[in-house]
Amino acid sequence: MADSRSQTVSQSQASSAGHQLRKRLWRPFITVLFTMFPVVAAMLVYQLDSFDPAPLPIHELGQAPVVISLRNDRMLQGAELLGVGELQGPEDIAYDPTANVVYTGCHDGWIKRVRLSDSVVENFVNTHGRPLGLALGHNKEIIVADAYKGLLNISKDGEVELLTDEADGHKFKLTDGVDIADNGMIYFTDASYKYNLNEDIWDILEGKPHGRFMSFDPVTRKTDVLVSHLYFANGVAVSPNQDHAIFCETVMRRCRKYYIKGSKQGGLETFIDDLPGFPDNIKYDGDGHYWIALPSANSVPLDIAFRYPFIRKVMAIAMKYIGRLPTEKDAGVLVVDLEGKPVAHYHDHRLSMITSGMKIGNRVYCGSVRHPHILKLDLAKENLWLSSTITMQ
Repeated sequence: MADSRSQTVSQSQASSAGHQLRKRLWRPFITVLFTMFPVVAAMLVYQLDSFDPAPLPIHELGQAPVVISLRNDRMLQGAELLGVGELQGPEDIAYDPTANVVYTGCHDGWIKRVRLSDSVVENFVNTHGRPLGLALGHNKEIIVADAYKGLLNISKDGEVELLTDEADGHKFKLTDGVDIADNGMIYFTDASYKYNLNEDIWDILEGKPHGRFMSFDPVTRKTDVLVSHLYFANGVAVSPNQDHAIFCETVMRRCRKYYIKGSKQGGLETFIDDLPGFPDNIKYDGDGHYWIALPSANSVPLDIAFRYPFIRKVMAIAMKYIGRLPTEKDAGVLVVDLEGKPVAHYHDHRLSMITSGMKIGNRVYCGSVRHPHILKLDLAKENLWLSSTITMQ
């Protein structure tokens, strides 16, 4: 009996030892399996996803850092918010000096008037689209770049007329910026003929030039594509001498100059590049300066993403599963002279998605495609915070 019990104990111990040995042998395999599974799954998702970003022409970006003589990096200090709760995403601003009101287009389709004397907000007309860029016409009409509807004319009585919504066989998908020359010619952009406003991030991440800069002649009703293959064409401003128009190319962090008359007519030049952020709308202030809205500053992660398509594809896949990544920060406005030389930079690390900046008198009014208000800056106060020359990489 003792031998039998001893033999049973030995067998039990041997079985336990074998079990422990098998556990030790399997543990590394299980660890590797659980470690590798997410990696393999991620690689599989990456390979199967059809989104195909392209390399951007990084070599076209300026290599010299932008030197800015003055800056205010506390733009929110002392700023006033107009139309809080009444303006949903006032993306751009047009000023009527006769009535002393600004017009702005909102997310819900309304174009609204804001009286500068008392900040009262009034409904003007609803385009039933998404009004973005605005320009005041010579007869007090509002010319609207509506992201979904196309280029619109809204009379002073509120009548809405479609001017154009396609060119060269391509429907506009994201009509964006607009301005009017003294002769009545309208210059505008379609940020993308492939993606609409709700899909704009895919156009940016894809890195392919779907944008166009165009003109519309209100007499002949003809739409001409002046420049194509642009990387998210955006804001437009006709120069004060009327010989060229400047448009922003958001993804490339630059603004370009297109000659609309004179010996250089049809020529294209760089106005300013290597900006410290991604340009949106551009406005001339009537006093020798352009105000360029920068919805977000550039950053090392964004710079790397734009250089490497596979990183942009990873970002796109992540957004499909977890939503849009919060990459916008340190927004503001950059002031440049008529030659494109930076003069001053107003920004704040707490700000994001400033999409327009218009100087009226000694104040600047900033719109935002996202926030529910217009930001008002008193330059007499803001300039107290301007610091000396800096270099933006």
